[in-house]
Amino acid sequence: MAAGYIIVDMQISDMEQYKKYMAEAPASVAAAGGEYLVRGGRFETLEGRWQPARIAMLRFPSYDAAKAFYDGEMYRAARAKRAGATEFFNMVLVEGVG
Repeated sequence: MAAGYIIVDMQISDMEQYKKYMAEAPASVAAAGGEYLVRGGRFETLEGRWQPARIAMLRFPSYDAAKAFYDGEMYRAARAKRAGATEFFNMVLVEGVG
């Protein structure tokens, strides 16, 4: 079964509010069998015009597991704490190579 990946491009505008989200999000990721592969850090655009602000990438055992994480009660509670903390928060779910 192919892994499921969540990729996020975000711009944090209120770090204190965002810290409330970060206090809960990692536990919800772990509870769903996921792990962070990227969380901020150095990057550069190698091709194209995409200029992300901050990138996160998570891996889950499957696409369905990643979707269940996103729809799950634990992450919904964490997402509620992120309200007002970001200028934008773009998230995509993609199935990995099997």
